[in-house]
Amino acid sequence: MDLTNSLIIFYNIGIVERGLKPLTILRMTTNRNIMLFDDLQEQLKNLEPTLHTIKTFWANSNQEEKIKELELLAQDPSVWQDPQKAYILKDLQALKNQKEVFETIVAGFSDGQEMLHLFKDDEAELEKLAQEITVLGGSIRSFKIQLLLNEPDDRSNCYVSINAGAGGTESQDWAEMLCRMYIRFCEKNRLEASILDHQTGEEAGMKSATLLIKGKNAYGLFKSEHGTHRLVRISPYDSNKRRHTSFAGVFVTPEMEKVEIEIDPKDLRIDTYRASGAGGQHVNKTDSAVRITHQPSGIVVQCQNQRSQLQNKESCMKMLKAKLVQRQKEEENAKSASVEKKKIEWGSQIRSYVLHPYKMVKDHRTNHESSQPDLVLDGDLIAFIEAYLIS
Repeated sequence: MDLTNSLIIFYNIGIVERGLKPLTILRMTTNRNIMLFDDLQEQLKNLEPTLHTIKTFWANSNQEEKIKELELLAQDPSVWQDPQKAYILKDLQALKNQKEVFETIVAGFSDGQEMLHLFKDDEAELEKLAQEITVLGGSIRSFKIQLLLNEPDDRSNCYVSINAGAGGTESQDWAEMLCRMYIRFCEKNRLEASILDHQTGEEAGMKSATLLIKGKNAYGLFKSEHGTHRLVRISPYDSNKRRHTSFAGVFVTPEMEKVEIEIDPKDLRIDTYRASGAGGQHVNKTDSAVRITHQPSGIVVQCQNQRSQLQNKESCMKMLKAKLVQRQKEEENAKSASVEKKKIEWGSQIRSYVLHPYKMVKDHRTNHESSQPDLVLDGDLIAFIEAYLIS
């Protein structure tokens, strides 16, 4: 008896022992294949509108022509000698990288459609393809966001300041939750978050914190978070288990390497105090933390994460200049009102997080919703960011 016949016999014995007929097994396998095929076909169909948006944007933005123009400029020997022209090479490389991703995504989608029909009846290949389509979907959504982030400041690092609203412990705990949400978002999206300042609450949570976010398109990704955030939940601090509403303000400012703005030293009030967060014995035992108040505008910045008072003061001044420039831009733009002038209370929220009596996160600017607040609070913000950028 040859090996093939032996395997067939053992296979049929196994089927009989489980009380199944070969035809039943065949039908089960066929049904699984059909369900998997239909599911993958639906996933590709859902990606088509996003891919169409990407293709349209690429065609209308004349990216190919821009690459050719920069390539001609890069051939000029003076580019390599003039530091002022270094941006040409930087922009050229960025566009080439973008083009490579674009072509990979378009080819990947086309290949996915062909492979799906080619292996329609092969369950093992369909399962492999399922993983590839999942990765492709993430790449398409991520690339779409990268294309939408085309403002000059979008590539900058940014400062994210979180302030608890009125409400004592409830709002301070909510501010701490938001801080954790942003740190988790950074961890998931290859961004670096440094805590420049952290003011702990009396009983729990925090009064305020300032994060410096570094990485690709940091400001572009975080600018949608600028505003008041509202939480509705059963309070863990209320012995009667009543529902509470809490507010916290989030202020996002792009970091600016070269800021052309004059500040009169007489307009500044500089206070020093002992840092309250982690940082070692030196940080916690000396008055190294610095708080600077710009009295004409009322803007307050503070930093405590550096070892010396001088370093913290330099960080504060850099942050203050960035905030003043942003304030000027907001005042010059009649359509844009400064969120910092709004009170952190009812009527000013940009997003609501409801944990009771139902579960829902809703952005009031775009009407985008999620019925999974736990995932959102764990840093799953991409869908909200994309909705804001498209709107």
